[in-house]
Amino acid sequence: MTARSIRRAMERKAKKREKKRLQAETLSEARLLANQANAQLSTGPRTPEGQAKSSLNAVKTGLTGRTVLLPSDNTAEYDRHVAAFNDEYQPVGLQECELVQSIADTFWRLRRIPILETAIFAKGRIEFAELFNEQDLAARPRLIDAHTFITYEKQIRNLQLQEARLARRREKEIAELRRLQNERIQKQQQEIPPNGFVFSTPEINHAAPTQNRYHEPAALTAAPDSDFLSPVS
Repeated sequence: MTARSIRRAMERKAKKREKKRLQAETLSEARLLANQANAQLSTGPRTPEGQAKSSLNAVKTGLTGRTVLLPSDNTAEYDRHVAAFNDEYQPVGLQECELVQSIADTFWRLRRIPILETAIFAKGRIEFAELFNEQDLAARPRLIDAHTFITYEKQIRNLQLQEARLARRREKEIAELRRLQNERIQKQQQEIPPNGFVFSTPEINHAAPTQNRYHEPAALTAAPDSDFLSPVS
């Protein structure tokens, strides 16, 4: 190939690359405009029920992640709660202490689930208070609770799933803690000598004759007096 043909081939490749770049920019702009238009059409839930559901999406339950305490929790009560578990299990070492802390946190989270469920139904009774005015007065609370469950079924089901997950975690951690404590106790028992002393049996046997000599009565170790035993002439 001549230098002229090579130059023309390079120019053609450069034109193709530029054409592809322009097409990509055009598609990106069109996609951006389409996304913006779709966003204007999607304004979120419009009904009171849908907006109420959406309002709970950002509520932090403290059932997952590392956050255990919520702003509404009593810190002093939580400290007493953890201290009670430490008194109960008496952990030794880093692993046991971490397991006891995690078990205490799991119990704390499990205790919160019924409170959250009660709060959902309390919210429903306020939100849907006027929904069944035409019904019998005695039946209205049950109807409101049923409507609340249907409206917040996803949130209530999620609480039930979290409760089952936390219960499994609690049982697993308690079993692991018991295993570690049993191994520690067995190891401590194996390290105790059979005679119950810190000295070994050969050391005790070696020291025993010396101790016996020190405690022998003087009358048994003294030599007999020959003058005293000889008859009087």
